[in-house]
Amino acid sequence: MVFANPTYLYLLLLLIPMIGWYVWKLRKSQASFQVSASQAFDKAPTTFKVYLRHLPFVLRTLAVAILIFVLARPQSTNSWQNSSTEGIDIMMAMDISSSMLAQDLKPNRLEAAKDVAASFINGRPNDNIGLVLFARESFTQCPLTTDHTVLLNLFKDIQSGLLEDGTAIGLGLANAVSRIKDSQAKSKVIILLTDGSNNAGEIAPVTAAEIAKTFGIRVYTIGVGTNGEAPYPVSTPFGVRYQNIKVDIDENTLKEIASTTGGQYFRATDNKSLKSIYEEIDQMEKTKISVQEYSKKQEEYKNWALLVFGLLLLEILLRNTVLRNIP
Repeated sequence: MVFANPTYLYLLLLLIPMIGWYVWKLRKSQASFQVSASQAFDKAPTTFKVYLRHLPFVLRTLAVAILIFVLARPQSTNSWQNSSTEGIDIMMAMDISSSMLAQDLKPNRLEAAKDVAASFINGRPNDNIGLVLFARESFTQCPLTTDHTVLLNLFKDIQSGLLEDGTAIGLGLANAVSRIKDSQAKSKVIILLTDGSNNAGEIAPVTAAEIAKTFGIRVYTIGVGTNGEAPYPVSTPFGVRYQNIKVDIDENTLKEIASTTGGQYFRATDNKSLKSIYEEIDQMEKTKISVQEYSKKQEEYKNWALLVFGLLLLEILLRNTVLRNIP
């Protein structure tokens, strides 16, 4: 139930002074007299009129409350909605090699990539999204799914060291292609994130890009890492120490992958730029939803108005019959 004039409901606050005035008047109208002992009145009979003496005021208060309810115009609604969605399937291919522990992004490249990807997923509730991880090898962390709660929980388990160290960009991309190529969605997208150059795997990145193009898959590539050098954790006999290592991203290959598949290459040098990249991809691959909506409203105040009339009539009858001699 909805109200056409909901602001009228604020008039219900008038019931507070109305009740207060009645209580004050009731106390002021009570008489008293002094007697030496009250035991004689203990067994005095109490008529039903004593219990009914407040009923007219209760009826009047209810009538006023319902009258305000009527002024607000209660309405019932009957609506239906049809929506058609052009679904987008997205596979995320993420590099988890040891170099992703470099701390040019905070707290490091891998954790920053996980946080921003999770926000991206939360903003796309209508899409099938999956996740592929790669280092020297590649495996599917999560196939395409609309159950984003499960996907986000799997993100928590991502860490460097799950696979043998290395960077097999071609293998990671090919794995993502195999997971999305049979999709029936009108738009198929892969977001590939890495911080290095291809140095492992049996499949060349450009070859994997050609395969993606064959299946109509668009690939967005993201190179993660600052310009120059970045602090990288190194284990020593004295504990973990940090040393600067050269940032080596094969931008030419990543650009070629994106260009071949009709996607785009991005460079993320810090957390802010990484976030803006995902926001830009989100805008370019927005899901299209067309909605047809029908709504019918019906006035429901008539029955309430009759109830107000009935309550007022009952109050008048009580005051002029049963409760006529009670003040």
